[in-house]
Amino acid sequence: MTALDNTASLKAVDLSRRRQTLTAGWLLLAAAAFVALVFGLDSSGSATFRLSYPGDAFVVPNLVVPAAPYAYAVAAILAFLGARQFMRGAARWTGLLLSIGMLLAVTAFLTWAADGKSFSLTGMLQATLVRAVPIALGALAGVLCERVAVVNIAIEGMLLAGAFTGAVVGSLAGGTLGLTAAVVVGGIFGLLLAVLVITYRVDQIIAGVAINLLVLGLTSYAASQVLTRYRFLNDAPIFRSIEVPFLSDLPVVGPLLFQHNVFVYGMFVMVAIATYYLFYTRSGLRARAVGEHPEAADTLGVNVYRLRYINVVIGGMVAGFGGAWFTLGSVGRFDDNMTGGRGFIGLAAMIFGRWHPASALAAALVFGFADSLQQKLAILQTPIPSEFLAMIPYVATIVLVAGVIGRARAPAADGKPYIKG
Repeated sequence: MTALDNTASLKAVDLSRRRQTLTAGWLLLAAAAFVALVFGLDSSGSATFRLSYPGDAFVVPNLVVPAAPYAYAVAAILAFLGARQFMRGAARWTGLLLSIGMLLAVTAFLTWAADGKSFSLTGMLQATLVRAVPIALGALAGVLCERVAVVNIAIEGMLLAGAFTGAVVGSLAGGTLGLTAAVVVGGIFGLLLAVLVITYRVDQIIAGVAINLLVLGLTSYAASQVLTRYRFLNDAPIFRSIEVPFLSDLPVVGPLLFQHNVFVYGMFVMVAIATYYLFYTRSGLRARAVGEHPEAADTLGVNVYRLRYINVVIGGMVAGFGGAWFTLGSVGRFDDNMTGGRGFIGLAAMIFGRWHPASALAAALVFGFADSLQQKLAILQTPIPSEFLAMIPYVATIVLVAGVIGRARAPAADGKPYIKG
């Protein structure tokens, strides 16, 4: 009976993979037709992409791309990739080929949007990195929590709390203390979540939603009743960019990586530290064991409760740091619900990145690119309505989380309360 069940299970898996492969093939073929008929036929000139800023030490010539020929070339590649999905052995390459196809389709779209115009490609990539900061830090907070089997739906609230605290304390005591206070407040809400779900075993989704609503209510009230009356409490300084000597002068790479404020550099440092902690240290191994099989970890002497508390509190502090970006790293003031769902997009980036800090950062860059894309298209005055442009980051979230690239497996004990035997 067991052998029959295993055979049926394998057949179901093979059928699911084959269905996914065929779906990807049809999507690529449809994208090829769309690129050829819309972007190719509707283009007549060339798109100019500027790679240098005025006054750069090293000037890189502009990249000029003939819009229509490029669209037809991309359509041909997409058609080839789509046809490849119907051949034998295509299942193992589905995710990679679909990712390449989506990237090519986006470049064709950019070329069509910039047909007969010019815009700074380096500036767009730089904006992509900046806008990915709160998403990446939210995703990292989620990774730290879910690796020890605690679902952190409260990331949105922690980001919002960090933004509010950073604005108020930063206005009173300066940016450094404002950032420190935002991190501390994020940690406090992380501790609140840990107490609710670890000690009192409240449903993790309900606890996270409750914290989100609590923070939204408190900050909305304070913004309307306090900050509007005492405006000096909502005038925080913004952290300036720190240019790395010599490296910041490099063409394209310099502005992209070495001309940012503390939030961008902090994001890279935190992702690196989290990756090293989770996958190259004994404590990280214990944390992952707690997320996969807490009973076995407890049997080996690991304090499951303490490790979950530590990770959730640190995750809250990371989210608080990310929330401060909205005020101390961007606009210098707090506005009602200014995080705009970035915490939930961070959760999507965490899932898309398969619960790995570096992969979650890469996924956050995809969402950051979608965010910067809608602003760039508005500047280029494309015929796409502004309401649809504003939807781009959220549409990208739906598409990626829907499992187009492939299914991701969460830690086995994720979301399950642990009761010590």
